[in-house]
Amino acid sequence: MAKSNVAKPADIRHKTDKELETRLGELRKEQFNLRFQRATGQLANTARVTHVRKEIARIMTVLGERARGVESPAAKKAAKTKSAKKSAA
Repeated sequence: MAKSNVAKPADIRHKTDKELETRLGELRKEQFNLRFQRATGQLANTARVTHVRKEIARIMTVLGERARGVESPAAKKAAKTKSAKKSAA
């Protein structure tokens, strides 16, 4: 089963901080609405709650990494392969 609306960490890392803050605000509003719908018994797609929560976590992780100045795992992997190629030559 394919996940169509899931944001991948690589896609999130390519966005600017402003875009991430905007998306985070949208997701928090959606999360509130989903919680409200669940409480009133009107929620049709219960899996959406989990998807929204995880996407919020992904965005918060990337923003936290940027705030701390941590290098992304993809960049570390690319740096290791470049250094391995240099040492082999």
